[in-house]
Amino acid sequence: MAVDIGTGLIALAAGAAIGLSAIGAGIAEGRIGVAAVGAMAEKEELFGKGLVLTVIPETIVIFGLVIAILVIQMAGG
Repeated sequence: MAVDIGTGLIALAAGAAIGLSAIGAGIAEGRIGVAAVGAMAEKEELFGKGLVLTVIPETIVIFGLVIAILVIQMAGG
């Protein structure tokens, strides 16, 4: 079964949308996590805020997933 170049490029674009957004979210979570742990070491009552701020970058991956779905949908797949 042969696949044309257009189908491969669509798959590559969808994969890049998810992969690059996940890498960005991972970098952001790492930096925010370090800051949150440092803040919690000084004040334990900052745990809730640190937890919420650590989870927020995950929305970037959801946006990447939405873009990947839109790319596939627009291509007629």
